[in-house]
Amino acid sequence: MADLHTLHAAFAARIDAVLNALEMEGVLPADTPRGNVAVEPPRDPSHGDLATNAAMVLAKPAKTNPRALAEKIVEHLQREPDIDAADIAGPGFINLRLSPDAWRRELLAIAELGDDYGRSALGDGQTVNVEYVSANPTGPMHMGHCRGAVVGDALCGLLEWAGYRVVREYYVNDAGGQVDVLARSAHMRYREALGEDIGAIPEGLYPGDYLKPVGERLAQEFGAAYKDADESEWLELFRHRSVAAMMEMIRADLALLGIHHDLFSSEAELQAAKKPEAAEAWLREKGLVYDGVLEAPKGKAPPEDWEPVELPLFRSTEFGDDQDRPIKKSNGAWTYFGADLAYHFQKAENADALIDIWGADHAGTVKRIRAAVAALTKGAGRDVPFDVKLVQMVKLLRDGEPVKMSKRSGTFVTLAEVVEEVGKDVVRFTMLTRKPDAQMEFDFAKVVEASKDNPVFYLQYAHARIHSTLRKAGVAPGSDNLDRLGADELALVREAAQFPRVVEAAAKAREPHRIAFFLGDLAAAFHSFWNAGNDDPAMRIIQESDPELTAARLFLASQVAQVIRNGLAILGVEAVEEM
Repeated sequence: MADLHTLHAAFAARIDAVLNALEMEGVLPADTPRGNVAVEPPRDPSHGDLATNAAMVLAKPAKTNPRALAEKIVEHLQREPDIDAADIAGPGFINLRLSPDAWRRELLAIAELGDDYGRSALGDGQTVNVEYVSANPTGPMHMGHCRGAVVGDALCGLLEWAGYRVVREYYVNDAGGQVDVLARSAHMRYREALGEDIGAIPEGLYPGDYLKPVGERLAQEFGAAYKDADESEWLELFRHRSVAAMMEMIRADLALLGIHHDLFSSEAELQAAKKPEAAEAWLREKGLVYDGVLEAPKGKAPPEDWEPVELPLFRSTEFGDDQDRPIKKSNGAWTYFGADLAYHFQKAENADALIDIWGADHAGTVKRIRAAVAALTKGAGRDVPFDVKLVQMVKLLRDGEPVKMSKRSGTFVTLAEVVEEVGKDVVRFTMLTRKPDAQMEFDFAKVVEASKDNPVFYLQYAHARIHSTLRKAGVAPGSDNLDRLGADELALVREAAQFPRVVEAAAKAREPHRIAFFLGDLAAAFHSFWNAGNDDPAMRIIQESDPELTAARLFLASQVAQVIRNGLAILGVEAVEEM
């Protein structure tokens, strides 16, 4: 795989080879666990190019002190021709300074691997199910859904890049009361399409104009058959038709962002197949569900109509929750929690790991659903890791002024409108410029302004600037004279060469925003290199009197552009060549 060709992976392998040698010498016990050994750049670049904590984490099993073990490791490393210096710092950290030739070879590796540079075999083909968006099928996508959609899709791209097989799943919440509301709202629009003056949409129904086409389709299909019919005659039928129409709309909205799911799972079908009952039976068998009386709401007087009712309860207090949680309501319907149990149990049957992208308002349920999934999967003899990533809402602004959204009023700003105004790539990259669990503002004016304060523009401008330079250079990039590249150029190589390591770290942490952060740093490093030429003509990429140096610098710039393209490809963003 590609990762074996890259510098960071190669030096991690060299450290591993040194540790093998020390085991053979008896310095380290045989088969000493090395899972915590890290090889990465030091926090302070002045300390060197790479650092390893090997001596710090292996000293205890070696029954020695870290510095003594570090000396043994350094003794081996000093024999490596690509290591100019290996120094021990503090209690036993080892800092390495690499030869210029090592960085020049990495530049060649970027060119050789091209679109595959940074790909990894980390995932080893394991199947990861990522569920994201899963908005209620009651209307078009709005900006409240957008951030989770982008984070989820970028995570899928990242995991695929890192060697995982990814299943993109959307869970259709088509079994709750909101779907009945949708059907009744569609019936109003159906009557309207038949010529009836329906007046104002009653309180509690969805008033948005997006339901008018649904009503027209229903009128074409059924004529006036259900215009004055009792609700019992049309509710289920209109529910089915309306959900199908909404999901068609949602798919189209997501497609505008370049998002396509592999699997759409229906909550209604899940319940019809008795999956929640199966999950409940399993948990009862394990003693994790029992019949008990739900406690009255804490911190306030119970509602007047509240009565102590015996319900099936999950023992979530065993997993840190403040009370056991019901999996069914008093009317026998499944709670969201109960339905989610069954859904995740089903997903786990065909995956090695599960990841859900949820809105931050669901934070309170994370611990109990994790616990329940662990109980179900371990009980079935499969320990399937389950991770939840929480995403904060986006505050939508226009020139600093809030844009009000209300899904029920029908006045919300749709995702389609935002994409139409600023473009898919701007929306996607902007959503990844902050950690998902941090608050975010999306200002229409700022995300399209041509300034270094706009991370989307700053990054795209770096890529476009490189291509502009290549077009007007009059010299082809070439690798024959890479020895002409000095310290400033190699510093840029060092920045670009972090990419394979960042990909793996981001994939392990399930954090695609790390790729966006890295790309921002790489763009800043390139712009800094470019701007140095404004102060010192000798630093300019194009040297009209020196075609060899020009070709070498163009080769360097081309590989920086390649890394930018690869990083953007992970995030589902197209790199532009002109601006």
